[in-house]
Amino acid sequence: MGGRVRGILLQRCPRCLRGRVFAALLRMNEACPGCGLRFEREEGYFVGAMYVSYALALLAGAPLCVGLLALGVPLGWTMLALAAELLALMPLLFRYSRVIWLHLEHRIRLG
Repeated sequence: MGGRVRGILLQRCPRCLRGRVFAALLRMNEACPGCGLRFEREEGYFVGAMYVSYALALLAGAPLCVGLLALGVPLGWTMLALAAELLALMPLLFRYSRVIWLHLEHRIRLG
């Protein structure tokens, strides 16, 4: 299990845990440079990654919102701060949601 978590954190291939999933900030490799696993199997494959992205955004944004509201910051400013935080985190949310989706799908497919 530790290897799989490490593979997700380092954004590695779900099969070999060595090849990089991303070639650039927002550009994925078509296949794993290490084992050749094709990352996008069909058109729309990463639609499910949107749900992972929503969950990650909630985990990232909730502490900020709760903290600011607990300090008495007005709701408008809190929402503005949340928008700024999520905008700054967008590249990470994009990358990790896709990597997590790849790992989940690979794990489910293998049983």
